[in-house]
Amino acid sequence: MKTANQRPIIESQSVQQSSTDAGRLRLLSIVSSALLFGTLSFSVYAGSLFSSTEYLDYQLPKKLQETCTARDNCPEIEIKYLKTNHKWINDITNQRINTLVVNSKPSESAPITTKATPAAVKSALDGFAASQFNELPSDSAFAYSLTVTPEYVGHINDFETFEISSYVFTGGAHGMPYSEYLVFDQKTKKQIKLADILQSGKKPQFKALAYNAYKDWVKTVDKDVKNYEKNWPFTLSDNVTLTDKGIDIRYQHYAIAPYAYGMPVLSIPYNKLGGIIQPRFIPK
Repeated sequence: MKTANQRPIIESQSVQQSSTDAGRLRLLSIVSSALLFGTLSFSVYAGSLFSSTEYLDYQLPKKLQETCTARDNCPEIEIKYLKTNHKWINDITNQRINTLVVNSKPSESAPITTKATPAAVKSALDGFAASQFNELPSDSAFAYSLTVTPEYVGHINDFETFEISSYVFTGGAHGMPYSEYLVFDQKTKKQIKLADILQSGKKPQFKALAYNAYKDWVKTVDKDVKNYEKNWPFTLSDNVTLTDKGIDIRYQHYAIAPYAYGMPVLSIPYNKLGGIIQPRFIPK
């Protein structure tokens, strides 16, 4: 992971190995992996989608840089943006990444409502870094951490699926991961939400299927489903994606389970979704 005092560089051409410096070698590895991933996406889908990522070029304000360098505990900040050959997908995804950065303070309910400009992103990162020195004792060895990364997941019919993952650490026993699915319709050039996938009036039936999937999941972690549900009741999340087998529903930490259980995913197979979701979302 890169610290905020390092300036990440993404090069579009091959990197010249003019130095054996470990940092440059690590950067070369990251760039090569990103380019390879994009190449694989390109070859599998015959040029339909080329996907990679690039780092936000961010540096700490000078005074913060001097302070954390002297203490050897600079905040670790790593923000990546999506870079595909479809500008509209980049725009939607990267705007969402900016919004997550601006709303990066941990919260169990994770309310994300504010749109973010590049200036707001820089201000948020500056504030996040400064908060480490405002909130922690001067002799603290902890370093705050903030990462946001988009990832290409797959292709179903006319739909491209992505996932944005983030992680915030501001001390304590653990950090706060977050995961969000994005589904894009290549025909309409729009982002697809759960409401777009469901047939009119079918949300109750979909919720019932999700509840059954929830009970099946609970059985993998607790023998007493009824007692578990009293402490961690079922709710329907709209954080969904399409897979080759069905629809996955992702839950954040603490939504339906203790932190130690991670971010549960409930899966509903397509053979149970006939008449509930629009036919065009079922793989051909």
